[in-house]
Amino acid sequence: MSEQIFATKGNLLSSKKSLELAQLGFDLMDKKRNILIREMMLLVDKASDIQSQIDETYAIAYKKLQRANVTLGVNPEIASTIPVENGIEIDYRSVMGVEIPTVRLAESKLKMGYSLSDSNPMLDETVRCFNEVKKLTAQLAEVENSVYRLAVAIKKAQKRANALKNIVIPQLTDTIKFITEALEEKEREDLRISLQYILFATSTFYVQTRTSKTFFQRRALATEKDYYWGV
Repeated sequence: MSEQIFATKGNLLSSKKSLELAQLGFDLMDKKRNILIREMMLLVDKASDIQSQIDETYAIAYKKLQRANVTLGVNPEIASTIPVENGIEIDYRSVMGVEIPTVRLAESKLKMGYSLSDSNPMLDETVRCFNEVKKLTAQLAEVENSVYRLAVAIKKAQKRANALKNIVIPQLTDTIKFITEALEEKEREDLRISLQYILFATSTFYVQTRTSKTFFQRRALATEKDYYWGV
């Protein structure tokens, strides 16, 4: 990469600015990754607790359902009276730019759609248990979907941070080193040429001065001889 860039001060300043931005980007990606990991770990613990509650509630609900089937038999008419849930609302919140779903189940009073003559307390308890399972399932769906989204975002942030750390920043560092060394070498060469020019000019001036001094000395001596012989 360094060989493809001309060694100029403008490119050096541009590379230094790019390096600062890359380092800042790496720091932001690293912070984002850590925040997302912390958020995901909290949700994983929450999902584990909800899953335990669901398993426990399901076990109780199926036992009560079996007892209700024993006492009442399998009655399709009673099953058809259970309403379909349409009160689920989904919203989103942002965590470091990651859209996390929020599932809300509308609170409503539990209504038994079947008649008292066709049911017993065991069936009522079964409906109540499955209604609780429905609420827990909505919570679990929210948490598991959030964990999945966070995991994907963490993977992307990790990939970008690694690219900045292992590729972009080393390349920019090498480019800055290459340009700096080339400019320093150019400055040393310019200084060497300048010194040679100064030495050459100084020596030339010295020779010319000596030559001129000798010439005038000879002229003065010749004039003195002419005057002496003339007298």
